[in-house]
Amino acid sequence: MLPDTDALPEILLDLAVPHEDINELIRLRRTLTADVGAMRLLEECVQELVRDIGEVRDTGQERKGPRFDERVAQAPTALGGYFAVYVFVAALPHTRAYHRERGIPADVSRRTLADLGRNMAVHRRRYGQGGVHAVDWLSRHFRGELYQLGRLQFERARLGKRMGTALTAAGPAVTPGVPCLSLHICDFHGPLSPAACDRSLVLAREFFARHYPEERRQVAVCHSWLLDPQLKQYLPADSNVIRFQERFRIAREDPERADTEPVQFVFGNPDLPVDSLPRRTSVERAVGDHLRAGGHWYIGHGWFPL
Repeated sequence: MLPDTDALPEILLDLAVPHEDINELIRLRRTLTADVGAMRLLEECVQELVRDIGEVRDTGQERKGPRFDERVAQAPTALGGYFAVYVFVAALPHTRAYHRERGIPADVSRRTLADLGRNMAVHRRRYGQGGVHAVDWLSRHFRGELYQLGRLQFERARLGKRMGTALTAAGPAVTPGVPCLSLHICDFHGPLSPAACDRSLVLAREFFARHYPEERRQVAVCHSWLLDPQLKQYLPADSNVIRFQERFRIAREDPERADTEPVQFVFGNPDLPVDSLPRRTSVERAVGDHLRAGGHWYIGHGWFPL
């Protein structure tokens, strides 16, 4: 199930695992394989991860049993935060087989699964030690639900009840439960420029029409603090963030405060004291100054027709 010690480093490099984590992952492999209970848990987690691979999971459906990330968290403390890496590595042959079956280009597969390394970098930036950030989120990559296409990530999703209900005026084919594309903006990937976003959308339209022709999608959606209209009070109209916002029609307003969202994505840690937030860039100044003035940030729920 797990590659041997000689093969593991190259696989980790293919997944963009940070170099400073590789030797520790090689060392801890012996600890993992010597623990019968941990190996049983590994097998169970892999089975859970690849069960119904390629199927879009209904996020609104009530879960039975613990979540995937909760199962991964049951690993022995001796493995630190690295157990999830072994789970994804062990699941990799299943993911690659599914990608081949769907005809997914090798470069798209590689860049998509390299999000494992990106999330490990996020974890180290936040906690100062090795591990995997957002384990449940990464399961979408290894299940064939999400793909990196240029600057943006695109998730095969279904319209939720609130979003679908809000969009019924867009046409009879846009109702809760129908397929859509959900856009995500990954970290460590340069500016969110209009040209980069245009290229990603072109790639996405071609990619999903070719590799998932049976899934007819009418709309793309995005749920992000970047769509909070209050940003227009702080950023110029020609900024990358505002031009990204302008792509979307706002479906509904979210009354729940989401102050930690911009703090974690802009500054790397949602728990940073507001008074200490730097003011080096226009976005940093916008996020911090708004909070210091007593304001709050909210998740924007946007869409546009495909």
